[in-house]
Amino acid sequence: MMDEVLELWVGGLIELAGLKWRLSAGRNWTPGEKLKLLVVAYNGARNTGEDVRVEEIVRQVRRVLGEKNLALTVPTIDFDLTRGYFGDAAQVKLPYIFPPFLSSEVPRHDGVIACLGPTFSATFASAVTTLMVGAMGIASVRNKLAVAYGVEAGRMDGILTAMCGRFCADSLAITRNENSRSILRELGVPTELGTDTAWTFEPHGPEYGNKALRDAGWDGKRPVIAVCPNNPFRWPVRASLAKGLARALTGAFRESHYRSIYFYNSGPKALANYQRYLNAFAKAVDALRQQHQVFPIMVAMERLDAGSCEDLSRLLGGTPVFTSAQYDMYQLVSILRSCQLMVSSRFHGIVTSMPGLVASAGVTMDERIRNLMHERGQAHLLLEANDPELEPKLTVVLETLFREREAVRDAIGRTVVKNLKAMARMGTYFEEHVQKRYPDFPIRSGLRSWEEYLPPLTPGLRSLLERYDS
Repeated sequence: MMDEVLELWVGGLIELAGLKWRLSAGRNWTPGEKLKLLVVAYNGARNTGEDVRVEEIVRQVRRVLGEKNLALTVPTIDFDLTRGYFGDAAQVKLPYIFPPFLSSEVPRHDGVIACLGPTFSATFASAVTTLMVGAMGIASVRNKLAVAYGVEAGRMDGILTAMCGRFCADSLAITRNENSRSILRELGVPTELGTDTAWTFEPHGPEYGNKALRDAGWDGKRPVIAVCPNNPFRWPVRASLAKGLARALTGAFRESHYRSIYFYNSGPKALANYQRYLNAFAKAVDALRQQHQVFPIMVAMERLDAGSCEDLSRLLGGTPVFTSAQYDMYQLVSILRSCQLMVSSRFHGIVTSMPGLVASAGVTMDERIRNLMHERGQAHLLLEANDPELEPKLTVVLETLFREREAVRDAIGRTVVKNLKAMARMGTYFEEHVQKRYPDFPIRSGLRSWEEYLPPLTPGLRSLLERYDS
């Protein structure tokens, strides 16, 4: 029930924000001022994928609208874990109980960019979807810019669905796939087709990743396979005041506690499914190791995945573990791109490794990896986390990945180039929407190449363009 309470609370705050705006004849951006944008995601949890996404959105928005014209702010739940991220954007504290924050912070800005991957999906937690819709809704009812950037839509409860239809009809959602567009169109939310925003991210160079692997015992010769597991069966996270009180008073629910009043899915069935998933990974990776002498490492793309990496490492006899708690996004992605192979249940494990042409397979719990592997034309490298035959199927997939890795790399390179162009189109959609909302904003004039709608491209990405842009 607490998720519904949170949603109704935020819905009420949106209505109140609209009423205050109408009664006060509120003020919008005026020419000559910097455009103040609140770039909202869930940063500070050391979720490498989300941090990378926001980093690149900030860089792209600056390129498209002009750095001198903007004042950007990014909320974070932990300043220590986002220090050095997001350029010179200001960072503000995002509290776990966030409705009052939305009510006070959003009106200080001229617009909101919602950046969370599952902005319109409650697969992982209804609360974060409520945060995104709340930020966009308060901006919209105050006649400000409201854009969801590179996001997906999926299952939501009735209250969130109604909130999207009511409060996001004057916004713009640029989605990562057509299915998300279809869901949002049915709710009356304007959409354009885009992609993820992590494609342009540049980590530390290969010398960093290679050294980290050597320090962990790599001999510099064996193919390295990065394994990015998580616990797919602990989601969604739900708010529960009753569990929160019980934990505070008696210590109950400690094992399923996430943060504040939020708790993981738990129980005997979830535990059994998780153990089956881990055993499948362990036996498939061990079979590949015995057959081809690969060097496996475990990579926790999110701090929460460290436990899964440690569990799997023990099953494999003690393989190296690299976690986002130890390594920032520039370091961790450098390590990924120093590998030759990958199997991942984390979408951004795959995406951030693809510009390095790391041959990858996916074991998925939702539509994101599924959509990506189909886009690559490599659905044969995709498995479902809840498949009862995961172990034998994953063994075959990893052998196929090793054997066909050059062809896999070729398809990956073409997909990266395709998505760079899609990301550039997102920049044009964003620019057009800003001009529609604020006609006097100083948009660049003259003809421009599609690359000028991206953050500055690195030599590595330019090399991929030269090779695969046909």
